[in-house]
Amino acid sequence: MALLDIHLLGSAPLRARSGEVATVDDAIRQFIDDLFETMDAAEGVGLAANQVGVTQRVAVVGVEDDRFAMINPVITSVEGRVRAEEGCLSIPGIYGEVTRPERIVLEALDRDGQPYRRELEGYVARAVQHEVDHLDGVIFLDHLSLLKRELLLRRWKKDHRGEPLIRKVSPEGGKKR
Repeated sequence: MALLDIHLLGSAPLRARSGEVATVDDAIRQFIDDLFETMDAAEGVGLAANQVGVTQRVAVVGVEDDRFAMINPVITSVEGRVRAEEGCLSIPGIYGEVTRPERIVLEALDRDGQPYRRELEGYVARAVQHEVDHLDGVIFLDHLSLLKRELLLRRWKKDHRGEPLIRKVSPEGGKKR
C-alpha cells in the first residue's frame, strides 16, 4: 500500500467530473487500499479519487467501524434534511454548515466489482454524499450561501497564497512529510 498526495483547493482534478470505472481489477483494488491508507493517515472519514488526482468514480468512507469502498456510486433516493458542520481533507482548516439529506440509498460496486445497495443515515450518509459530490467535481463550499462561500474562499486564498496545490501525507497522521 502507498500513501497518496492529497490535492488541495485550486487543483484542477477537484473540479472535474470523474469517469466511470469500466472494469474492477487488481489495479482498482490496490487503489482502494491506497485510498483507505491515505484517508486514515490524514485522519479523514472519506476520500474520493479526484482528491488524489485520479478522475475515476472511486471513493472510500470510514465512519467508526463502518468502512467501505464505492465504485461508480449513485445515490438513488434521499429523505429528510439535516444541517451540520463539514470540512474536507482538500481544504484543511475550513469548515461550514451544510444542509444535506439525512437518509440516502446508495448503489455502487464493491472492491470486487459486485453491486450493492445500502440504506444509510446520519454521519455515514453525510460522508457518502460529500464523497459522491467530489466525484462530480463539487466541493462542500458549493453548498454554502454565496456570502459565506466567498468569505471562506478569501480566507483560504490569503492563508495559502503561494503554497503548492498538493499536500503530502505521512503515516504520523496527516502531517507533511
